[in-house]
Amino acid sequence: MIPASELIINPDGSIYHLHLRPEQLADNIILVGDPGRVPVVADFFDSKEFVITNREFIIITGSYNGKRMTVMSTGMGTDNIDIVLTELDALANVNFKTREINPVHRTLNMVRIGTSGSMQDHITIGSYVLSEISVGFDNTLNYYAGREGISLHDFEDAFMAHMQWTPRLAFPYFVKSSKKLNTLFKEFCVEGMTISSPGFFGPQGRIVRLPLADPDMNAKVTAFKHKDKVITNYEMESSALAGLGRLLGHEATTVCYIIANRIQQTTDSNYKTGHQANNSMNDLIQKVLDKLASLES
Repeated sequence: MIPASELIINPDGSIYHLHLRPEQLADNIILVGDPGRVPVVADFFDSKEFVITNREFIIITGSYNGKRMTVMSTGMGTDNIDIVLTELDALANVNFKTREINPVHRTLNMVRIGTSGSMQDHITIGSYVLSEISVGFDNTLNYYAGREGISLHDFEDAFMAHMQWTPRLAFPYFVKSSKKLNTLFKEFCVEGMTISSPGFFGPQGRIVRLPLADPDMNAKVTAFKHKDKVITNYEMESSALAGLGRLLGHEATTVCYIIANRIQQTTDSNYKTGHQANNSMNDLIQKVLDKLASLES
């Protein structure tokens, strides 16, 4: 039995942070960082069952092409993904009345649709990058047993040697995302290796007023290559999603719309309102929904 202090259930039978009840969760889930993107995704649905809001979490469950879908915002950062993934898994695999783990595992299909900055000159603004491998600068997965069993140790060793990694930083982890989901999306994406950073500025090599501990960090990130794979982009959530998804037995991956090129030092700051950007993001959303809806139940 899971103690009440470890899994908090609200008086209405919903889970603590998400305010969602088990029967309200679809098997196919779109995760977005920005709460404002939830209604954008839900506008593609054929029908909507409800809207739930709590803190940075906005959740809508509905139907797309006959397939039940949930879209929800996570907010920014792997710390939020830790909350979201743990609570989604509990909704799917814990009996809220007995507080015991269900005897039959329910697998969720989870796709994060986000924005990102490219670390390679050839991956231009407007590209879609699929995070085949995620690199955790965030330390989240290091708190969980089983981390060693799902990590790509040769990538970790090569990366730490290349970067001259300091022990002052969290131990980076490399983990593959869902092969099943990646097979669906790779036809319209660049397959990449994505760093999830614990911050937007210094941890991603940006300088505003504070100098960096390692001013050459991004140059080394861009130059890293192992088994013909390079670091393609930075964002802030994919590593915990891929890692916790693997540990909990779910299918999880990330697809990002590139809004900046860090090598060219260019960005599309109007990506939310510009006509071309809106079309590109909407195109990505529809492509992901179409592929998820094609999955056999």
